[in-house]
Amino acid sequence: MALKKVYFLSDLHLGASYFADPRAKERAVVQWLDSIKNTAAEIYLLGDILDYWYEYRTVVPRGYVRFLGKLAELSDAGVKLHWFIGNHDIWIFDYLPSEIGVEVIDGSVEREIMGKRFFLAHGDGVGRHEWSFALIRGIFRNKFCQWLFAAVHPRWTIPFAHRWSSHSRRSDGMQPSEKAIATVEQFTTKYATEHPEIDYFVYGHLHILRNEPVGANSRMVVLGDWISLNSWAEFDGEELVLKQNV
Repeated sequence: MALKKVYFLSDLHLGASYFADPRAKERAVVQWLDSIKNTAAEIYLLGDILDYWYEYRTVVPRGYVRFLGKLAELSDAGVKLHWFIGNHDIWIFDYLPSEIGVEVIDGSVEREIMGKRFFLAHGDGVGRHEWSFALIRGIFRNKFCQWLFAAVHPRWTIPFAHRWSSHSRRSDGMQPSEKAIATVEQFTTKYATEHPEIDYFVYGHLHILRNEPVGANSRMVVLGDWISLNSWAEFDGEELVLKQNV
């Protein structure tokens, strides 16, 4: 019997218009999920899994059929799935939990995993941010603003959301700002000092690969992405290791 592991990945940005072939990217992710189906005990999806998602009361965006179908297959087989809300897939409500059985997490959590203590978050909500970022984040998460957005027909909102995402990616490039990295590092260093029981801090959001010591006994792991890095982390109860499909 294969040794069971826990897997972590983030920032797939499935459906993004800046992929030359979005369906090929989705197939690559599905093939990877299929490759771990016999060893996965749990999978943590740490945000921005979809480049855009908004659940209307009776309608969800088209696409993602292969990916969501594979998650449903894994869930039905007993693999525990945990999906963190990122800054692109903010508007996940009850569809994915009820249809697939994923646990949706908004914010950060601490979890005991195979005897080690993990601090898990997408990464956009940790530390201190500029007022403009905090304002936009607050608007997107405001219930009244979500209600107003839902009142607009999807033929307008979905193309707008994809244009916004593509413009942001072209403006920012694939690398995060030094300020964004420093914000996460400063938060993690302070938290690790105050909570030395944490073994691993795991983040997405930054689109870089990092596995380095922090504090006295902890490590900070940043998961990269599936835009250019095709990366993930896996934990066997002893060590958390970053890997890539190259």
